[in-house]
Amino acid sequence: MKLLAGNSNRTLAQSIATHLDTPLTKAQVKRFADNEVFAVVEENVRGEDVFIIQSTSYPANDNLMEMLIMTDALVRASAKRITAVMPYFGYARQDRKTGGRTPISAKLVANLITRAGANRVLTMDLHAGQIQGFFDIPTDNLVATPVLAQDIKENYPRGDDLMIVSPDVGGVVRARSLASRLDADLAIVDKRRPKAGESEVMNIIGDVEGRRCILFDDIVDSGGTLVNAAQALIDRGATEVSAYISHGVLSGPAVQRVTNGPLKELVITDSIEQPDEVLNCKKIRTVSVAPLIGEAIRRIANEESVSKLFD
Repeated sequence: MKLLAGNSNRTLAQSIATHLDTPLTKAQVKRFADNEVFAVVEENVRGEDVFIIQSTSYPANDNLMEMLIMTDALVRASAKRITAVMPYFGYARQDRKTGGRTPISAKLVANLITRAGANRVLTMDLHAGQIQGFFDIPTDNLVATPVLAQDIKENYPRGDDLMIVSPDVGGVVRARSLASRLDADLAIVDKRRPKAGESEVMNIIGDVEGRRCILFDDIVDSGGTLVNAAQALIDRGATEVSAYISHGVLSGPAVQRVTNGPLKELVITDSIEQPDEVLNCKKIRTVSVAPLIGEAIRRIANEESVSKLFD
């Protein structure tokens, strides 16, 4: 087994390598003067089972090209099997046509990864589970729920006042899964989205008065939806509101909104490498998914069941 990492999330890649007690394969992924991506694998990988660890987060296009070019390099180096390990799969929110003459970019990216030569995909908390069907190769979609549930148990002592909240109707299944693990009640924020990047809370489904609420979702981007939902819960009588999110995209004014908003804290995973602005924010905390992804890689390499991780 060989582990290869691009530039998108070296910290997570190193943590996964440490968990597996397997060093990262020596490789260079760099830029030419005109910003073209160049990759060279500096170890023999002929006949090897290779895992490329690369989140396609910001800058999404650069990181995606790194993934594709590293895959091509491995194909030409005669690797036996290539698994694209994407803790965060960019373009996942473009999973359907939202109007006339619009693309389904998630399907396009899936085709690119497949055509580049990947034999398998390992990712975590896809925005929509059916994106697995966009790939014509085996795809494993891990969920961070067990990791986040354990953190909640350690930091939020169980009480009858704990309530899990889905920030929109589309995330109910995800939130219900967490609520079941914690034996907690479930509430739903009913919102509408006038346009991309903006949301407006219409109603709260469930009685949140006097409850400690935990918002649970897959992605926090600009933070507007999360902060609006938190404020609506406070207005309805919630005693405190925290948020647990799988992927901290945190673009634009997100950190400022979290810092100045009503959230007690925002907990994210390390699926995306964060800048100092996020790391230094006292309201944002990171939980590592390296053991989860590392164990999934080990199981794939040993031809064992990945789904057993979540039984």
